[in-house]
Amino acid sequence: MKIVDNHVHTHFSIDAKDTMEDVIKRAIDIGVDCLTFTDHLEFNTDHFSLDILKYTEQISKYKEKYSDEIELLTGIEVGYQSHLNKEINKILNSTKFDFVLCSTHTIDKIPVSHRDYFEGLSKEEAYRKYFESILQTNKEFKNYDIYGHLDYINRYAIYEDNKIIYDDYRDVLDEVLKTIIDGGKGIELNTSGYRYGLNAIHPNIDIVRRYKELGGEIITLGSDSHRAIDVCADFDKSYEMLDYLGFKYVSIFKNRKCEFIPIYQNIYHTA
Repeated sequence: MKIVDNHVHTHFSIDAKDTMEDVIKRAIDIGVDCLTFTDHLEFNTDHFSLDILKYTEQISKYKEKYSDEIELLTGIEVGYQSHLNKEINKILNSTKFDFVLCSTHTIDKIPVSHRDYFEGLSKEEAYRKYFESILQTNKEFKNYDIYGHLDYINRYAIYEDNKIIYDDYRDVLDEVLKTIIDGGKGIELNTSGYRYGLNAIHPNIDIVRRYKELGGEIITLGSDSHRAIDVCADFDKSYEMLDYLGFKYVSIFKNRKCEFIPIYQNIYHTA
């Protein structure tokens, strides 16, 4: 089976340190067939975080250098914020990307990873606000392929029990999933939840199950690695979940077009 990691960060992201070449070498060492770089496009006070030109030039350089050993794809993770809609679209439309991953990292200009986001909010209020923000993003922003880590908020929540129970947010989550599906988009299985001590994939199995029940078929696998060592980490758990839920394919994007890769039973890979 073709092994693809669709969510990988390098030193071009401010929260990652390993060089792009170190990440590539690690992927080759563990037998990865295809790697999609998705460094962060975030807005920091008065500028976007990613040097698009240097980033794409370096990917092009390594595509050629390692063409006999691994396929490299040019992606980006957009930390979407509503007031930046025009600027984000301009960047995406002026650069040739294979893959655009959209994520909600910031709401009302407050990072969800900061304690400030949760102050004064009950768990239900904080989570519902987060899911409603994703819904609003999907209504106004169509220039993406996959929505990233749909339940990312529980990485950083400050409550006694941060677990997300699907039934507690069924109304808004169903609307989110239907909007993603109706828009021809997909979701990712993001294995970083294990590295954050959540003992679960983002999003959790109940959300993924509901996605399938509603007709969702497009699904990518991503480690969300910020270190070379974490490329494809815990992918065996992703394949086990997909097999259990009855998914037959995972997806990859080239030139913004979805391709389906068959999942073969009992063939799993983990770093």
